[in-house]
Amino acid sequence: MAADWKKKCDSQWQLGAHGVPMPASVDWKSVYEKKPFKRNLLKNPSPYGVNHTVPPPEPHRSGMPPPPDRPPQLEPDGNFSGWKTSTEVLPYDTSGIPPGAVVCQLPQYRWFSLEQHVDLKAEGLWDQLLDEYQPEIVIEDWYEESQLHKSIYQLDVKLLGADAKTVIKQHSFNPEENLEHYTHTWKKVSHVFSKYGPGVRYVHFLHRLKNQFMVEFFNTKVTGSSIVVKTSKSSVK
Repeated sequence: MAADWKKKCDSQWQLGAHGVPMPASVDWKSVYEKKPFKRNLLKNPSPYGVNHTVPPPEPHRSGMPPPPDRPPQLEPDGNFSGWKTSTEVLPYDTSGIPPGAVVCQLPQYRWFSLEQHVDLKAEGLWDQLLDEYQPEIVIEDWYEESQLHKSIYQLDVKLLGADAKTVIKQHSFNPEENLEHYTHTWKKVSHVFSKYGPGVRYVHFLHRLKNQFMVEFFNTKVTGSSIVVKTSKSSVK
């Protein structure tokens, strides 16, 4: 019975106690099976196979070029299933080179982008919940302080309308690293979307990581990426 599934959902997440609209038109069996609340809606949240509870591995620097029978590594290693990836090669930075100086080799930097597009209704949420209650959508990410450059990480998250294009709310983060102080730790990035208005149906999650190639390849890793929808409201953004 539909009413039984509705009761199961209410018992599981205490929706009624939080004032969440629970119309009879919702497929409560599907909601219960998809479990849209308090779980990570991103697929493959740690594509590099590392965890932020363990210090990131120190890069191995041999200073030796790759063997002549092996092409140089220009892309990071990892399992990027579930992510759409792309690479942007950046121009060489010659701003700090004095006139007349002879430079044998400059580092080449690249942005490596990973993005996912989350369909909130396909994940089990419903129109009245998103439009009237507007549950908190919590974003979290952890990036490695790789010291490759002053800018090694960028985050851009958009809440999109039903056409999957119209931006209703957006959060961007582009920190600068302190290259004078080396700690090589994981850095947490988080944001809470709330009171974002009606119409949200999708979340577009994108982060960019700086890679460097100079004789050898070095990259910036990321882990613990998440999008979580909460039933309770605890903050105002």
